[in-house]
Amino acid sequence: MENLSTAPRGSTSTANPAQSAAERSGFVKIPWVSRIGYGLADSSCNIVYGMINTLLTLFYTDYVGIPFVTVGLVMLISRLFDGSSDVIMGVLVSKTRSRWGRSRPWLLWTSLPYVLSAVALFTVPHTAANLQFLYIFITYNLCTTVCYTAINVPLGSLSTMMTRDSHERDLLSTVRMALAPVGRLISVTFTMPVVRLFGNDQSAWVKAMAMWCAIAFILLIFSFVTCKEHVKIPDKAVEKAHGGFKRNLFALVKNPYFWATLILWTVTCVHATLVGTDLPYYCKYIYGNDTWMYSSLYLAENITLIAGAMVCPFLLTRFNKRDLSLAGCILAVVGHLLILVNPLSYQWSMAVTIIRGIGQAPLTALVFGMMGDVIEYGQWKFHIRQESLVFGGGSLGFKIGTGLTSALISMLLTSAGYLSSTTGGAVQPETAKTMIMTIYKFGPAIIWGVAVVVLIFYKLDKIYPQIMSDLAEREARGEM
Repeated sequence: MENLSTAPRGSTSTANPAQSAAERSGFVKIPWVSRIGYGLADSSCNIVYGMINTLLTLFYTDYVGIPFVTVGLVMLISRLFDGSSDVIMGVLVSKTRSRWGRSRPWLLWTSLPYVLSAVALFTVPHTAANLQFLYIFITYNLCTTVCYTAINVPLGSLSTMMTRDSHERDLLSTVRMALAPVGRLISVTFTMPVVRLFGNDQSAWVKAMAMWCAIAFILLIFSFVTCKEHVKIPDKAVEKAHGGFKRNLFALVKNPYFWATLILWTVTCVHATLVGTDLPYYCKYIYGNDTWMYSSLYLAENITLIAGAMVCPFLLTRFNKRDLSLAGCILAVVGHLLILVNPLSYQWSMAVTIIRGIGQAPLTALVFGMMGDVIEYGQWKFHIRQESLVFGGGSLGFKIGTGLTSALISMLLTSAGYLSSTTGGAVQPETAKTMIMTIYKFGPAIIWGVAVVVLIFYKLDKIYPQIMSDLAEREARGEM
């Protein structure tokens, strides 16, 4: 790693002056071990959160016997609590001062509570319905509203504190989103086979989740050890520009690119929630297979996303982030609509999944790099730097989006007459099967269509070089 020490003014350091200035400004090259460590943190998050966004609903309805409407109500009400937790976490990170920096220490402090709360999600007691509701509500919010927020918000802002170089942040984002699906592959793809191996009952789910959480904990610690914060905005400039919470909030809501990237991040997460929630039911009740079909489709999508993310750095040498993402989102819409040709064929669904995954890959890989650019735009426009608030607000948006998606799916399937059970063997009415098919056939196309509209109006890439030039001049004068 490069030497990041700064010589006192007037010293006779032999370091390259231009390089030292760049390093002092946070424009550093990130070593590969740190890129991988950063990406593995999201792998860890997705080992746990991937289960929550996909198979948790199936576990509640088909292994604990909780009605769909109860599950949907818990997830809908929980979003009210999420409305404050992400903003609060953003403020906490911005005020954190430690020997490890501002964002990085939270990976260490919250890793153990996160994995323990995740296991607790699956230890639902067999008791009265109102007590089950209370237990699910408490454990779901402890894991997602508190612990996941306390990891995900700092993880997002950590990339902007590791470097200010836009290309390096793009690489961090790409590596992160190439490794994030690995976490989902570990847990979601192998959970159903492992559950069947352990007895195909509730205790089998608890054992499987404990295995995944042990892996998640190790990866979070590795990420903490390998990632370092290098961006140090001069304290005088920060103090001069800081205007309190109200001014920071005003700057955030007035930043149009914050809203654009919030929607784009939400699109990627809502898609994962919709497909991850509905597809297990699709495979079970439409294809008649609840063992390997869902796992194989999920595996195919995520391998495609990983491969696509790895190609993105090479494509970025010819295209900017917006154009590459826009082309991909259009492909995702068109590709998914191909399911209408033959919705009853597993083989055709596999082809559709791969085509759609190719289209998803650019935005999924680059959205966090785009959010880093939003922070620089906010400093340029409003003279305030808001790493934690930008990612805290973005996290709030995607969690509200995924929560509403889960609640909507639950309400739709309940209205269609879906039958829950404790054994997973209920015979579903045709109305429920039709609703399962309708959600999967049209939901993803609508979601990616929203991304297409947002990206058409996204222009930040064009003005970004001038923004960084202006900021360099300001910071040389000790200004924000």
